[in-house]
Amino acid sequence: MKKILLSACMAIASVCCMAQNPAKVEGAIKPVGIIKNLSDSALLDVVQRQTFRYFWDFGHPVSGLARERSNKSFDYGDEVVTTGGSGFGIMAMIAADHRKFITHEQSVDRMLKIVEFLFRADAYHGVFPHWLNGETGKTIRFGRKDDGGDLVETAYLLQGLLCAKQYYVANNQKERRIRDVISWIWNEVEWSWYTHEGRDNLYWHWSPNNGWAMNFPIRGFNECLITYILAASADRYPVSADVYHRGWAQSDFFKNGHTYYGYRLPLGFPYGGPLFFSQYSFLGLNPKGLKDRYADYWEQNLNHTLINRAYCIDNPKKFKGYGENTWGLTASDNFEGYNAHSPDNDLGVITPTAALSAFPYTPEYSMKALRHFYYDLGDKIWGEYGFTDAFSESHNWYAKSYLAIDQGPIIVMIENYRSGLLWNLFMSCPEVQNGLKKLDFQSAAIAKK
Repeated sequence: MKKILLSACMAIASVCCMAQNPAKVEGAIKPVGIIKNLSDSALLDVVQRQTFRYFWDFGHPVSGLARERSNKSFDYGDEVVTTGGSGFGIMAMIAADHRKFITHEQSVDRMLKIVEFLFRADAYHGVFPHWLNGETGKTIRFGRKDDGGDLVETAYLLQGLLCAKQYYVANNQKERRIRDVISWIWNEVEWSWYTHEGRDNLYWHWSPNNGWAMNFPIRGFNECLITYILAASADRYPVSADVYHRGWAQSDFFKNGHTYYGYRLPLGFPYGGPLFFSQYSFLGLNPKGLKDRYADYWEQNLNHTLINRAYCIDNPKKFKGYGENTWGLTASDNFEGYNAHSPDNDLGVITPTAALSAFPYTPEYSMKALRHFYYDLGDKIWGEYGFTDAFSESHNWYAKSYLAIDQGPIIVMIENYRSGLLWNLFMSCPEVQNGLKKLDFQSAAIAKK
């Protein structure tokens, strides 16, 4: 019944195309406009499916990887693909295959294209740069000195690749090749190199031209937890548990313990910071029952989300539109450019991915936000790749852009809410289970081993 409804609607619905049109894709997914009176389940299908178009129809035609953004602001060119956003896109493609938005054979072929390209692309001690040229695989610098390996973006990419390794398990030539290439990529990442000559910390960047000049140690609590877990999980070039405990867990902004709006926050910045802190690392890493000596990560992520929403309801700066169905502060485009929005850095900008990627934590509140975004604001923020990046009713500003790192978590976290698919895949990885055990984490995945 649901498929018949969507097919009929897709035949008659259309939305305006953006100025930058994607290349024609075999099996392209047609966009749909606003469809009235959808059930919750059907609405989630529509949102996941249309958002996935960003990675499928707008994916780079040569590499299959995700373009950084849909527009050309900040001098981004057509060839710029993002490694971290591509990791999110890989996970989104697995969800799309699972939901039958595309055929399994289509996803296999795209995945094979992606891994073959990555295997030939630039890497620095096995670590990919933030941006690649999607046609050549050569590095596109992210900044004047950021022209080498980006460990955090690589961790996001590997989070997706490890899920793919667990998903494409058929005993045929294509899927065996996918698994083999992912294993080669995974084993060549020199996590230990990125301790900057054996220090008790992982460092974000290294460049053959600039060395350690950026000098950015990765300390918590923020979006980078997955980096330490993967570094501890590696077979060939792992880091010790001391690097986690003495590096990641020793920041001035690691432990919190304060209460905001009645919710205790174990870790992180006051009020929790932008919501991507509780989303990016947890696209694959399942926070349910996940604990270490520092926190219960379900409590951490749930309360972080509830604090963010409560702040928007409180609305101390009296921004137009904020309320129980209009909430979610995180990093996104805004009327000035780009910023990491949070209760401590509130510019009046709501970013749909914030509330929608919180579906596993706050399903009732996220669904109310989704219905408001779709039915009440859809004429302003719903487009060919799902919801546009952000909006500010106070400034009468509505983004036209889409960003890979914001679109991907919407699909993945809705899927984790619905089926737990990506959580189950990632947590089933023997490497991940070993890494979590090494760092003294507790989780159901370790208990099942």
